[in-house]
Amino acid sequence: MNNTPNTPNAPAARDAAGREAQPALLPPVDVVEDAGAITLWADLPGVTREGLNLQVDGDQLAIEGEVTLQLPEGMQASHAEVGLNRYRRVFTLSKELDTQRIEANLNQGVLQLRIPKAEHARPRRIEVQAA
Repeated sequence: MNNTPNTPNAPAARDAAGREAQPALLPPVDVVEDAGAITLWADLPGVTREGLNLQVDGDQLAIEGEVTLQLPEGMQASHAEVGLNRYRRVFTLSKELDTQRIEANLNQGVLQLRIPKAEHARPRRIEVQAA
């Protein structure tokens, strides 16, 4: 799996439709592989389920999230450490993964994606017949 960064200082990226993508933060992602799948954990603080967009297009997996920070009425932030309110990360997926069975869970700003390996890519035990 390859990862294509999209940071504000990088050249303008393109979205799945070929349009120029908006500047976005690059969320940190941990990737763990086991015998049956790969699991990604992406840190997306401030992103709600409604603000999350996951899309598979061919061998590309795009993770996009929009931060929604509600300030009390009549108040505005006097200082902001982060000026962007969008996350975006794109991965190139192996043909060994079954993108039809991706499971996603968002809990307290952490996205967990489990992408099972295709049946042909899973380790299997071969039975030996006695002669």
